[in-house]
Amino acid sequence: MEPSIYKAPGPFVLETGHTLPELRIAYHTYGKPNAAHDNVVWVCHALTANSDVADWWPHTVEAGCFLDPARHFVVCANILGSHYGTTGPLHVNPETGSPYYKDFPPFTIRDIVRAHRLLAGALGIGRIDTLVGSSVGGFQAIEWAVLEPERIGKLILIATAAKASPWTIAIDQTQRMAIEADTTFGEPRDDAGMAGLAAARALGLLTYRGSLGYNLTQQDREELPAVHRASTYQQYQGEKLCRRYNAYSYYAILNAFDTHDTGRGRGGVAAALARIEARTAVVGITTDIIFTPAEMRELHGMIAGSTYHEIDSPFGHDGFLVEHGQLNDILYPFMNNQ
Repeated sequence: MEPSIYKAPGPFVLETGHTLPELRIAYHTYGKPNAAHDNVVWVCHALTANSDVADWWPHTVEAGCFLDPARHFVVCANILGSHYGTTGPLHVNPETGSPYYKDFPPFTIRDIVRAHRLLAGALGIGRIDTLVGSSVGGFQAIEWAVLEPERIGKLILIATAAKASPWTIAIDQTQRMAIEADTTFGEPRDDAGMAGLAAARALGLLTYRGSLGYNLTQQDREELPAVHRASTYQQYQGEKLCRRYNAYSYYAILNAFDTHDTGRGRGGVAAALARIEARTAVVGITTDIIFTPAEMRELHGMIAGSTYHEIDSPFGHDGFLVEHGQLNDILYPFMNNQ
């Protein structure tokens, strides 16, 4: 399903002081607003996903699931800088007549949220019944719930954080180093930096899955294989991303993710989270090494009245994409006030 496109009426000024002369936002919707317009569910997506939630989050936008389009009006906007329709590095800069590529201006998580708010206004959406964010989508959801506490009824935070930690920044920096090591990165063409992007993705996957997930799924099937199964898996995953993404967007978004600090200018993280009025569910994953269960419980402890839940999965951070049954058991009753 192709996304709808919203074109902002004027320039979009970024928190970094730069300006996008034009902003277009790609988005998908599922279901319809009810008569009271109180069934809006906004999903914030992560890293290389897109606005088509049904495509990247299996068994969620279905009857009887927590994003059931018969019950909810589900909205998801593609994030700023992405490869999937919203203004990003491969779009033409109207001031130069050429694509931005490496010159795409730096932006922040708050800029992504401001773009979401712009689209919500254009769609006539006032109050959001439930705001859902997993991973870096959770960065956006936390920022939005702090920025407009009265607008969000319920908040769901899955495998995420209120501030980018040194550990997550180090993961991102290691991936940037892989991209920078590709000598084609920086050249003015869509496919520049692809070898670096493949390496960056392979590095990232180590943190998404962790040792338990790899050891469970990538064991060699022969006693002395010519090529190890784990090796071909890494190569395949790097090449797979290169077929659908670009190095400039990946690099720019990693930079934006590292800016995440809900407490910036608000007296610190705890003071910022104290602003949240939404009824909140925090969901951790037992084997997540990016946002550990201990960190998720700490986040829960800083959001007044929140509940904490945990998905039991061997698949690490990616557990939120894999364990849809457990996730639905947690979120369906929460969203439907059961």
